[in-house]
Amino acid sequence: MKKIILLVTVTFLTTTAFTQISFGPKVGYYASKLSVDKSDIKSDIKSSFQFGAFLRLGTKIYVQPEIIWATEGAVFKDEGIGFEDDIELKTIQFPLLVGVKVFDLKVANLRIHGGPTASIVTNKTINKVDDLEGGLDDADFEDLIWSFQVGAGIDVLMLTLDVRYNIGISKVIGEVDGIAYDSKTNGFNVSLGWKIL
Repeated sequence: MKKIILLVTVTFLTTTAFTQISFGPKVGYYASKLSVDKSDIKSDIKSSFQFGAFLRLGTKIYVQPEIIWATEGAVFKDEGIGFEDDIELKTIQFPLLVGVKVFDLKVANLRIHGGPTASIVTNKTINKVDDLEGGLDDADFEDLIWSFQVGAGIDVLMLTLDVRYNIGISKVIGEVDGIAYDSKTNGFNVSLGWKIL
């Protein structure tokens, strides 16, 4: 939490160095998957909607902190023993992106960006499709997940469209009952924002 506060503080302290400020809400589609370091356990994609807000500071080069509510997760399956767990992690994400406008007109521009994301897990749901004992429970999941986002965006007038890939840095699940899951979150999202400022 201290790192998040520090990142937000540094971001706002740098606002005096920039000449342009944009702010607004955003909504989008999010597809996530938890990797697993076991060949006999398969992980399927989990799809959901996301919503939040962004603040963009800068002109040619910009900094963009965001706050996003999203659901991450996966479906773990082991067909050999009939094991299946449907994982849902409700998160509040705090991306801090640095970007550059590579093509800039008055009515439209093309951007590329990337940066770290801290995701705080607010709720964990494990739906057991099978009747097997054991498996995953709430305590097996980390409460803070670190990842890195990279992507591109297009602005047309007041609308801003972003496409990003999320690469997991920290483990979401470590070892459970002698099974090394070593899961990291990976995802893809498309979002549409509206610059009200």
